[in-house]
Amino acid sequence: MRPKIYQFGDFITESFGDGGWGASLANHFSRTVDVVLRGYSGYNKRLALKIVDRVFPGAESSGAAAPLAVTVFFGANDACLPDRYGAFQHVPLDEYKRNLHSIVASLKKRWPSTLILLITPPPIDEVQRIRHPYVENPLGLPERTNEAAGAFAKACVETAGECGISVVDLWTRMQHYPDWRNAFLRDGLHLTQEGKKVVFEEVMKKLNEGGLSLKNLTVHLPILFDIDHADHLKSF
Repeated sequence: MRPKIYQFGDFITESFGDGGWGASLANHFSRTVDVVLRGYSGYNKRLALKIVDRVFPGAESSGAAAPLAVTVFFGANDACLPDRYGAFQHVPLDEYKRNLHSIVASLKKRWPSTLILLITPPPIDEVQRIRHPYVENPLGLPERTNEAAGAFAKACVETAGECGISVVDLWTRMQHYPDWRNAFLRDGLHLTQEGKKVVFEEVMKKLNEGGLSLKNLTVHLPILFDIDHADHLKSF
């Protein structure tokens, strides 16, 4: 069977269609790797920790080979402010970091050789969040701020360093672009197609750095032009 890359995250991971970065990843690795989506809209790192053992097969599972890589992309929901309408999703920063450490430790124990890649939450456009609340917003204030998202992004980067694994600092990377609010965010939080493209490109950089490039992977079954059509069996 083909090797696997797992994507574990919230809605930004779950959103597979319409130029989703996971769909781009699956297309890129077509015929070489199965990209397995495990995205859960609205989940924070507290919920992610509770489900990690239900999401991923145990190392002892019969025939379950270790995946080549696992991306872990949470934090946008954890960073909701505790005194705004999104408070039910909020997780304190220190708990977020502990939960992230626990998830990484669980994955490392399960698959010691697997490349684990953390992705920070994206930046936030607070003006757009006021315009696009997902429930009634009587205070007229954004449920997230860019400053809070940045603190969670920093904690994610720190955790990656402490665990000795790779990280995509999406919060910083996107803000290098002058018009990032309009180019990458469709409602101040969720990504436009251009935003999803940035995630795909940054993830691909890290996978390539970890040795997961097409030149190092085997195509599953012969391509059409390599098949001897006079004697098909020779090619299999």
